[in-house]
Amino acid sequence: MATRTAAKMSARERLLEAANELFYGEGVQTVGIDRVIEHAGVAKASLYNTFGSKEGLVCAYLELRYVRMRDRITRTLTRFRTPREQLLGVFDALGEAFTDPGYNGCAFVRATAETAEDSAIRQVADNYRAWVRALFTDLAAASGYAAPEVLARQLHLLYDGASQSARMDRDPSAATTARTAAAALLDVAPLTASAATS
Repeated sequence: MATRTAAKMSARERLLEAANELFYGEGVQTVGIDRVIEHAGVAKASLYNTFGSKEGLVCAYLELRYVRMRDRITRTLTRFRTPREQLLGVFDALGEAFTDPGYNGCAFVRATAETAEDSAIRQVADNYRAWVRALFTDLAAASGYAAPEVLARQLHLLYDGASQSARMDRDPSAATTARTAAAALLDVAPLTASAATS
């Protein structure tokens, strides 16, 4: 997407970009709504007319992060030919995120740690996690693994662990380590009878 100047961005876009920068950098509870409004350079009414509430803005911010990460992974996977290579390629996409100088951990983990169980924010995070799990499951099934749901859960744990390590240990190579562990896991995971004989 081409960079757009603030003058050409809508109030909604400016609010989302301000929320993305402030919420991701400092936390959704730490940053007050007035700071987001000031940073975006819009009227307070714009926020409430567009998102309804701070929770609505946080949900929209997380949906933006979800779309961007989904697009990054999808784009990365086009470089690989087979579903097995794509399973490992997910970790390459993660590694690209980790090398961003502004990487500050998983936005969904951080936001849900600060919100109530019944918050709409958790639903957005759950949607993102469901997408990642489904991606792993679909690619594992297409690769011919006998228990794709089980393998997907194991790969998802590596995915989550890499994100935490990248932030907590300040280790952008965590994705490479997770990729190596994922490859070892794929090497020993049982295949379906038809995949094993092909």
